Amino acid sequence: MDVVVKKSKIEGKGVFAARDFKKGEVVIKWNLLHQLTKDEAKKLSEKEKKYLAHIDGKIIVQQSPAKYVNESCNPNTHVKNFCDVALRNIKKGEEITSDFSSNLGPGETMKCNCGSKNCRKIIIGK
Repeated sequence: MDVVVKKSKIEGKGVFAARDFKKGEVVIKWNLLHQLTKDEAKKLSEKEKKYLAHIDGKIIVQQSPAKYVNESCNPNTHVKNFCDVALRNIKKGEEITSDFSSNLGPGETMKCNCGSKNCRKIIIGK
């Protein structure tokens, strides 16, 4: 396994690199088997909605480990082709983070706890 899920300083559980990753390398490939319609997504509880990703017109219920990637305003991965891809070299033991503004539904908001110098505090879906 290239990543491990464990307690995070950012929030709850997080995903951590179990090896070094190079910039541009796929860190996590998403499981796309759990897709919902807009109506199905609306019926979910707030806790369940936390694990939804809105990408390319699809609504995906994130599975482990992807669902435990925490938000950061200074992320080390970005979403490309339903994968978390390294934006820079990532060292073994480092927490895997992503900017969720592209994963939230349009106008959806969430609180950010990343603690980075440039933290936006509130993330707004694009």
